[in-house]
Amino acid sequence: MNSGFDPAAYEAWYHSPRGRWIAEREFKLLWQLLSPKPAASLLDVGCGTGHFSRRFTDKGLAVTGLDPDQTSLEYAAALGSGIRYLQGDAQSLPFADDSFDCVSAITSLCFVSDPLLALKEMWRVTRQSLLHFSKRNSGGYRGARWDSASEIQNEWIPELMPAPDVAWWSAIYFPGGGPVGRQLEEWIPPRFLFGGFLVLCLQKP
Repeated sequence: MNSGFDPAAYEAWYHSPRGRWIAEREFKLLWQLLSPKPAASLLDVGCGTGHFSRRFTDKGLAVTGLDPDQTSLEYAAALGSGIRYLQGDAQSLPFADDSFDCVSAITSLCFVSDPLLALKEMWRVTRQSLLHFSKRNSGGYRGARWDSASEIQNEWIPELMPAPDVAWWSAIYFPGGGPVGRQLEEWIPPRFLFGGFLVLCLQKP
């Protein structure tokens, strides 16, 4: 996150009517794509305030949250949930190979100077699945870099070994979150890749 990041203000957005709806849509998509085994272990890279870490924990996963920002980690830890939070760099993860069943990176690689290196590190420490979740055409994160789907598909994924099975889904087609938009959202299939949020799920063979 940027140097002026306010964890309390960031977390408060998720509790606004619009933020709550968007977060629920996002997590529904993440959970469907991930389809983890019961009590699977998950590393949440760039966990920030731990919002999605807590959602994964509420679903029964054993979650470790990692972030470079100590202030965010302290805020997340104060909210409880029994999650293990660590300060660390996505480009040099302090874990052995195959340490976690699953890894998630939810709108975090856009803050990493070498996202391909971070992706390789996450691929190294996961046994089963890796989720990369990014915003499309968003200017809301100051200092963020927005990587395109074509870059990820053509430049990043071919560098991963073993070669992954890949699935792309999308959500938040009506980001205003109005009543009509919320109803229409339910009818659009997630494989229609024009939503404001794009999820990439990589599975190890």
